[in-house]
Amino acid sequence: MELKKYKLGEILDVKRGASLAGEYYATQGEYIRLTCGNFDYNNNCFKDNTSKDNLFYIGPIKPEFIMQKGDIITPLTEQAIGLLGSTALIPESGKYIQSQDVAKIICKEDKLYPKFAFYLISSKLIRTQLSAAAQQTKIRHTSPDKIKDCVAWIPRLEEQKTIGDLLSKIDSKIALNRRINTRLEQIAKRLYNYWFVQFDFPNADGKPYKSSGGKMVWNEQLKREIPEGWEVKSVSELTTSARGVSYTAKDEKSASDENVVLILRGNNISENHIVYDGNTVYVDSSFVAEDQKIKKYDVVITMSSGSKEHVGKSAMFFYDSEHSYGAFCNKLTPKKDCQFFIENYLHSDLFIKFIRQSCSGTGINNLTNAHFAKSLFAFPSDSILQSFNNKVRAIYDERGNLEQETAALTALRDRLLPLLMNGQVEVA
Repeated sequence: MELKKYKLGEILDVKRGASLAGEYYATQGEYIRLTCGNFDYNNNCFKDNTSKDNLFYIGPIKPEFIMQKGDIITPLTEQAIGLLGSTALIPESGKYIQSQDVAKIICKEDKLYPKFAFYLISSKLIRTQLSAAAQQTKIRHTSPDKIKDCVAWIPRLEEQKTIGDLLSKIDSKIALNRRINTRLEQIAKRLYNYWFVQFDFPNADGKPYKSSGGKMVWNEQLKREIPEGWEVKSVSELTTSARGVSYTAKDEKSASDENVVLILRGNNISENHIVYDGNTVYVDSSFVAEDQKIKKYDVVITMSSGSKEHVGKSAMFFYDSEHSYGAFCNKLTPKKDCQFFIENYLHSDLFIKFIRQSCSGTGINNLTNAHFAKSLFAFPSDSILQSFNNKVRAIYDERGNLEQETAALTALRDRLLPLLMNGQVEVA
């Protein structure tokens, strides 16, 4: 493959967004303003920003700042480590406004294929240059000119199309898997809430228990009524807990070294899922005890963080692995038949509220096994629990299949990306 050296400014343009007056921010309106929160930098894709409620903009705006489906954007400020150089595609025309912290990438059609440009900007080569040139402030910045000053070796346009289309197809399959997995997760959560929060599990006649007049009794521990015959349990009663692996920076290894184990940390847990990013750590297998390996239906949970919003984040593994987790995390292994109940409880509003109250007023927020012993909930009879398991087991099996396929596709894409971009591998 023949490669030609370019400054990016020779093959693309970079446009900064509009300066939007805060007086026009609103909780509803026609247009949503883009922010750095719209970049899922772990997966290099677009996401809806759920961190703010005043994202709409109702002021005057020039048409050039109204984004179209397929527009490529990249952040100009690094509000989280790893954000600079990430890219995203606008999912819908006429809905989003480009703000000044977001740049739009415009390809010169005779020199750069947009799908190739999407991966080029987010490649390690460009990210490294952007990081080196970023202003060294608390929140680092780049600019359109600094992006255009980056240097890359680019193949011919036809080869760009082949590479861009291949990587795009892999990413489309990954995105489809994630959407399906999210829907499956929502189905299981709705059923859990219906049965174990609203207490409308099917009674002997198949009707909703509480709504059909099922007997409820006052429970002094929970300070609420629960179905007759139910017990009060805690997380510690239904799980066993194992603390994570302790290591220092000098103990870290390369993924290519022999006898290494991947270590998950708190930042690898995002929105109830495990995220594998460029900051993944490996250590020698001698550091990892057998009970610190993550197996099917184990839950990894963040125990310590400087932010109480991060404490209690958890994700279940849906298949056996040899991975482990760091010292700021715990592994919870649910008892037999309790796996699906526990996974949903740990993501419930009840548990999240308990965590926030437990961590209030401290600098470094920590959970301990004592907290798990105090996290109480109503627990059903064996027959109701088994009925719930029978309904959701196929959902969890499919989630496991999809997550394994997604992990394999992500690894394939990440191996191919640098090889394709620097011409070491060609696509026939």
